[in-house]
Amino acid sequence: MSESTTATRPTTEPMKLPWWVAGDTNAFFGLGFNTMVNVLVLSGLCLGVVKIPGSDVFGVILPALGVQLLIGNVYYTYLARRLARREGRTDVCAMPYGPSVPHMFIVVFVIMLPTYLQTKNPVTAWTAGLAWCFIIGIIVLMGAFVGPYIRRYTPQAAMLGTLAGISLAFISMRPAAQMWTALWIAFPVMVIILIGFFTDLKLPGNIPVGLAALLLGTAIGWIGGYMSVPDVAAAAKNIALSLPSFDFVRLGHGLANVAPLLATAIPLGIYNFTEGMTNVESAAVAGDEYNLRAILGADGIGALVGSTLGCPFPPAVYIGHPGWKAAGGRTTYSLASGIFIALMCFLGMFSLLGALLPMPAIVPILLYIGLLIGAQAFQETPKAHAVAVVVALIPNIASWAGGLMTNAVLAAGSTPDAVGEKGFENNGIVFHGTILLGGGAILAGLILGAIVAFIIDKKFVSAAVYSFIGAALSFIGLIHGEHVGWNVGGEVALGYLFAGLVLLAFWVGAQGKVAVPEEPARLTVGVPAPREAEPAPSAPATA
Repeated sequence: MSESTTATRPTTEPMKLPWWVAGDTNAFFGLGFNTMVNVLVLSGLCLGVVKIPGSDVFGVILPALGVQLLIGNVYYTYLARRLARREGRTDVCAMPYGPSVPHMFIVVFVIMLPTYLQTKNPVTAWTAGLAWCFIIGIIVLMGAFVGPYIRRYTPQAAMLGTLAGISLAFISMRPAAQMWTALWIAFPVMVIILIGFFTDLKLPGNIPVGLAALLLGTAIGWIGGYMSVPDVAAAAKNIALSLPSFDFVRLGHGLANVAPLLATAIPLGIYNFTEGMTNVESAAVAGDEYNLRAILGADGIGALVGSTLGCPFPPAVYIGHPGWKAAGGRTTYSLASGIFIALMCFLGMFSLLGALLPMPAIVPILLYIGLLIGAQAFQETPKAHAVAVVVALIPNIASWAGGLMTNAVLAAGSTPDAVGEKGFENNGIVFHGTILLGGGAILAGLILGAIVAFIIDKKFVSAAVYSFIGAALSFIGLIHGEHVGWNVGGEVALGYLFAGLVLLAFWVGAQGKVAVPEEPARLTVGVPAPREAEPAPSAPATA
């Protein structure tokens, strides 16, 4: 090579992007324990509620879940590193990924348990769950094409508000209740998490916050007699290498009776891609703008592959990206977590983990994520839209409360129909209205939050459009309905329809009188506004 050629060669070297930084350790322990808790919970639901044999739970379902985790986390790591190189940044945080928490309970209590009670066959119930998960995957893949348009024309307050509703109702409340059953273990753990993630203080030796919290809680639990040595010995017998394999016949048995599953699969599939959409918006607010179609594609494919391997639990992009980014997580923490949990699934270690680690020492990390996402909805949206955020919260809280009331009645040996509306009213409970309000909660919260945000900004046509969308969705039961069908929620639909007409009347009457608001909604129907620069997450990164 000539000297002149050497002189003209570009001297700019490719960006050096580390595979691991100190903050990845913190985020790895946090997300890893988060996912580990979820896997422990879903294992217990399969064993204790649906009565699926332990050999199938630890030998088929969990290994299939392990494959799902590898697919999603490998791909999400690729997306994060691609984004970092494209934008020349080293602070890009990968999206977290794991089994969808709300769907864990829905597929067990709404799909598999009723099937088990009707057939007295846990394997039949399991195959119904597989078919349901397969349908969810198809709907999420369809959502990958329409989701970006929904995101483009929806105010940020509506998207983050409904996400905060999920975090408060489904991510925070159960862990908080579990903490208070053994607060002497859980609260010291929570204090370490709060100090480590919300202050600039570092633990001695820069020990990861999640590890320190778990070690302390486990030590307190064992010293205090909360744990049992015989339980550990019994759980150790379940350790064995199990690798999943495709079983289309098993899935086919579930799909043979697919019609009853559609009533929940359709709205919950929409829930999945709407939740993914709001989580991508949450990451964008924290500074990482991901392609929504790529994220939803990974979720949908994960559900399809998992269901053919034997896992009835659809995966999802997790709530909590800003939290893991604030904790120092970058491009590889999610991959490390996925590999770790997958190995534990393949080796059948979750039975042993459940016996070694006290649950009150693990669940505070879930509460931390719930707190962070709930706070983000208020911190990152215009102050004028705080009411819209609160409105978007309400359907998710109603969904949680309605499920709690239903389960309590079932636990008492009765049914909501047997109690009757009068029976509930006599005890001060508005059961039917709560169920309607919480139907299709995340989609309902998004619609209501958008309407209120646009009203605040005096954008009455945009608010009317969302009201008419709400009317259509409620008419067929996708929101505010107990099932999907024709004219399921006619009265509710009329409410949205009349509200839309009122909004149009205000628009007509306000022509030329409406001043431009100081803090407009981020997006208006038909005219997308430019994204504003967002502040960095308030929680300091810790080593």
